[in-house]
Amino acid sequence: MIEPAFVNAGKVPGIEIWRIEDFKPVPYPKKDYGKFYSGDSYIILHTKEKSGVFSWDLHFWLGTDTSQDESGAAAMLSVILDEQLGGDPVQYREVQEHESQLFLSHFQSGIRYLPGGVSSGFAHVDRNAFEKKLFQVKGKRNIRVKQVPLSISSMNKGDCFILDAGNSIYVYVGAKSKRTERLKAIHAANLIRDQDHGGRSKINVLDEFSLPTEIQEFFDVLGHGSPADVPDESTGGDDEQFETSQERTVALYRVSDSSGRMQIQQIGQKPLKQNQLDVSDCFILETGDANLFVWIGKQCNKKEKSEAMVKAQDFLKTKNYPTWTHVERIVQDAEPSTFRQYFQSWQGTGELHPRAIRSAAAKPTVLAEKSGGELPEFMPDDGSGEMEIYRVENFELVPVPVENYGKFFGGDSYVIKYRSTKGKWLIYYWQGNKSSIDEKAAAAIHAVRMDNELSGSAVQIRVVQDYEPKHFLHMFKGKMITFLGGHSSGFKNIKEHDTYVDGETRLYRVRGTNEVDVRASQQVAAARSLESDDVFIVENGVHTWLWFGKGADDIEKELGHVFVERLVPGASPIVIQEGEETVDFWDALGGRTPYSKNFKNNLQAVTEAKLFHCHVSDNGHVRVEEIPNVDQNELDEDDVMVVDSTEEIFVWVGKGATEHEIKHVFSKLNQILRRYQREKAVVISVKQGAEPELFTMLFPSWNPKMWSSGSAYNDLKQKLQESNKTMG
Repeated sequence: MIEPAFVNAGKVPGIEIWRIEDFKPVPYPKKDYGKFYSGDSYIILHTKEKSGVFSWDLHFWLGTDTSQDESGAAAMLSVILDEQLGGDPVQYREVQEHESQLFLSHFQSGIRYLPGGVSSGFAHVDRNAFEKKLFQVKGKRNIRVKQVPLSISSMNKGDCFILDAGNSIYVYVGAKSKRTERLKAIHAANLIRDQDHGGRSKINVLDEFSLPTEIQEFFDVLGHGSPADVPDESTGGDDEQFETSQERTVALYRVSDSSGRMQIQQIGQKPLKQNQLDVSDCFILETGDANLFVWIGKQCNKKEKSEAMVKAQDFLKTKNYPTWTHVERIVQDAEPSTFRQYFQSWQGTGELHPRAIRSAAAKPTVLAEKSGGELPEFMPDDGSGEMEIYRVENFELVPVPVENYGKFFGGDSYVIKYRSTKGKWLIYYWQGNKSSIDEKAAAAIHAVRMDNELSGSAVQIRVVQDYEPKHFLHMFKGKMITFLGGHSSGFKNIKEHDTYVDGETRLYRVRGTNEVDVRASQQVAAARSLESDDVFIVENGVHTWLWFGKGADDIEKELGHVFVERLVPGASPIVIQEGEETVDFWDALGGRTPYSKNFKNNLQAVTEAKLFHCHVSDNGHVRVEEIPNVDQNELDEDDVMVVDSTEEIFVWVGKGATEHEIKHVFSKLNQILRRYQREKAVVISVKQGAEPELFTMLFPSWNPKMWSSGSAYNDLKQKLQESNKTMG
C-alpha cells in the first residue's frame, strides 16, 4: 500500500516532516520545522546521500499529550514509509522532552514545544494582539525550548529564558548559565522571531553586561519581579536526562507469530551471541538502561515486521519502563555499533582499519602490529627524556627508586612524569591488570593533579598493561618487565619481590620488534599461558628454557636470549621449538594442557571514529551519550568529550569544563570504557586549543583558529543590536 503523502519521500537529501491528522500523514510546513505541538504525533524522515547512495533515519515523535490512537498511527505509518523505502531506514521512537541526540541534531536551532494540537496548530496569529509567552531553554548541545507559565516562579538562575512579547523578544540569560547555553538561547530566539513574527521582532539579550533599566524592562513586560526574585539554579532541575533507578539486565527477546499469535519470549541474557538472532524472526534487545532495540530479520514475515514496534511499545508498559524510553528499529546486516556492543563477538562487514589507512604507505607487518607497541604515530621524541616514576600506595604517590625503573607489577598502578627532549611534558598513568579499581582511579586523579601543577601543559596518556604505546617502550630502552603480583617496597634485584619463590616455576612472554620496542611480561606458570606466535622463557631455579612458538618471528627469538640474561643472569637456556618439548619442560609447567595456537593479526574490520559527550551531574554520576556526527562544531567547550578512533581513545577537555567534571570523568574512565568493550585502549588527554594532528585528522575538517576567533556570543549580540536598529 502506497500512502499518497509519501509518494516522493526520501528522494532528496534533507528533512521531511508529516503530522498525523485524522490518522493520516499530512505534510508539515517547512517554515514550522522544529516547532512541535504536545498534543500531536509526527513522522520525521532524514535523508542522506553519499556517492549516489541514499540512506535514511526515520523517527516518529510523540507529544506528551498525544492520544494513544495517534501514537499507534504514527508507528504503523512509519512502517509503511519504511517499506516504501525498501526496508532500509533505521527507525526511532521519540518522546517529547526525551528525544535522541540524533533526532535533535536534525534541527540546528533546536526544537520548540507548544501546547495544543492539530486544531490550534495552524491558527493565524495577529502580531499586534499577541499573547505573551515565556519559554525555558534547556540543554547544552541540542536544545529544547519549552513553553512555561508566564511567571517568575518558572525561572531559575541556571537556565536561559525567552519572553515573546510580539514586537519584542527578550532573552534573559541566567547568571549561572553556560556560554553554550547562551548561544543556543539566542539561536532559539531567532527561530521564534522568524517562525512566529515573519522576522520583524526585535531581540534584546539581557545578561550581566546589560543596564539595570534594560533588565527591569524584562520584568515589567513579564508583569512582576526583579533579578533578585529569580529562583536559584537548583529549581530548574538537572539538564541531564532522568535515569531509571530500576535494576535491569541485558536480555534478548524473540518476537514471533510461529505459535499462531504474536508472542514475546526471552531467549537469553548477557553474555549474548550473534547466532541467537534468527533471520526468520524479530527480536527486542533490552540494554539494561532506558534504551531498546528492535532487530528485524531479513526473512521475518510482513506481520512480524509491521507489528514489531507496536509490540515494543507494549513491552515498555509490561516491563514498567519510563514512557520516554528510546526505541530504535534496525534491520539485519545494518546493525550499528551501539547494538553490536552487547554481543560477545560479531561477524560482519566493516570498514578498513584506521591504522591501516594512516600507515598504508608503510604497510605495517603483522609483527609490528602485534609487538611494536600501540599508537606508533605518537613519538614526541626517542624516549631519552627525563622521567620520574611513582607507584600508587594507599591512594598516594610513592617514588620508585631509579634502579627499578622499567619494572612494573600487574597488581599496581603507576604515574610517570616525563619531560621530552623538546621540553614537552607527558604524564603517563599505567594501570596493572590486577590493580584495584580504586587504585586505577587514584592514578588517573593524580595524573590530572600533576598536570594542574604543570599549568595544564602536559599531555596525559592512560596505559593498560600489555598495551603499552611505542613511545612508552622507548622510554625504558628495551628493559621493561611486568611481574605478577604487587610491588615489594625497595626490592633490590630481580629475585627480591613479592612473587619470587625459590624452586617455583616462572614463565615470561617476550614480545618486540627490536632491542627498544620490546617488553617481557610474567604469565601464570602453566601450559595454557603459551601462545604459538610468541617467545616464552620458563625457569625454575634449576633449568631455564627458551620456547619458540611456530609463529614467532626471528627478531623475537633473538630478543628472547637478551631477556634470559636480564631475568636469569648467567643461565644457559635450553632452546625448545614448539612441538619438540621434553617431559621436564611440561613437568615444570604442571603438565601438558591445550594452549592458543592461533596466529594474531590485529588488522581487524572496525567502524569509523565516534564522538561521545560526557555529562557529569552534581553527585558525580557520569552519563555518556554518542553524538551522531564527528565534527569540530560538536565539541562542547564547557564539557569533556571522548573521541574513539577505534585505535586509541582521546579525552578532549574543553576550557570551560570544571574540576568536578574532569575529576569524575577520569576517575570513572575504566568503567565507561568497559561498557563499550574498549578497556584495553590507550587513552590520550587532549586540551582545547592544543589538539595534536593525530586527533584533528579524525575530523572531516579542522579550523585551528576556531577557538581563538573571538567570542561567538558577543558577535551574535552585536549583530542583533545592528538588526534591531534597522527596524526603527
